[in-house]
Amino acid sequence: MRAMVLEKCGPAEREPLRLADVPKPEPGPREIVVRVLACGVCHTELHTVEGDLGTEWVPIVPGHEVIGVVEALGEGCQRFALGQRVGIGWLHSACGRCGFCRKGTENLCESARFTGLHANGGYAEHTRVSEDFAYEVPDGLEAEQAAPLMCAGIIGYRALELSEIRRGGRLGIYGFGASAHIAIQIARHWECSVYVFTRGEEHRSHAIDLGARWVGDAKDTPPEKLDAAVVFAPAGWLIPLALRALNRGGTLALAGIHMTSIPELDYERDLYYERTMRSVTASTRRDGQALLRLAAEIPLRTDTMAYPLTDANKVLCALKRREVRGAAVLIP
Repeated sequence: MRAMVLEKCGPAEREPLRLADVPKPEPGPREIVVRVLACGVCHTELHTVEGDLGTEWVPIVPGHEVIGVVEALGEGCQRFALGQRVGIGWLHSACGRCGFCRKGTENLCESARFTGLHANGGYAEHTRVSEDFAYEVPDGLEAEQAAPLMCAGIIGYRALELSEIRRGGRLGIYGFGASAHIAIQIARHWECSVYVFTRGEEHRSHAIDLGARWVGDAKDTPPEKLDAAVVFAPAGWLIPLALRALNRGGTLALAGIHMTSIPELDYERDLYYERTMRSVTASTRRDGQALLRLAAEIPLRTDTMAYPLTDANKVLCALKRREVRGAAVLIP
């Protein structure tokens, strides 16, 4: 089968992914083999190929926003039928036994493995996953539109939950890419007023189209103090600005898997009055299931740009230059 393989990390501009013919995966016990219909391109892949997350797991096939069809079932599989559509997200497995797993925070499991990092992902014609870590995909969602939900959507949902935004509250969003354009739809469904901080005019226009109450630059002061905020951009310099925009008792959630250095914070100006800052670490299967229920209920609409699988390097460069509106999706 065809796959885009990362053999050596490097800048996206150097085209580190190579098209290769690799063996089609075979299912182990309680595993399914999935024929990939679409795979979203997440900012995490940019960090993966450029080595920000380490290099010890290469060679690897990236991609963790997978929508596909079950093509083979391993021994003992019961959840899915041949031909059924499924989704695969970032969390590939967890031990199920540690204290984190037992209390429902499997995203913090020290033995957790992630799709496209520790196990081959969806930049390929086929991939493999435990049936326990695959998702049922609601009817009515085309594969291209559903793919970004598998990480951008799930992480956006978890970030909103950890920001403790309440229905009708004032929410700030810093950066407006694939995850943010889904999160704003959830926040608007919850009747929140959304304030978006982003540089690009195209992204500002997109935010307004999706119901933002106000858009501006990160250094701008919003017209009202915010009850909660989420930083989606991997830029540490945004954090003091976002904290200052919060009202007393507000919470800032940091949704990136990688972040540049955070500047020194002034305690009274940036953190005092019970403001909280917390990171978002991966997600749980419960988050994914909740997000997919919301996708059908709202319904969520993802804005996508589709490319052939062989354009993966080109797409990562476009993502790096912030030239993607909404989410990019690879089609094998």
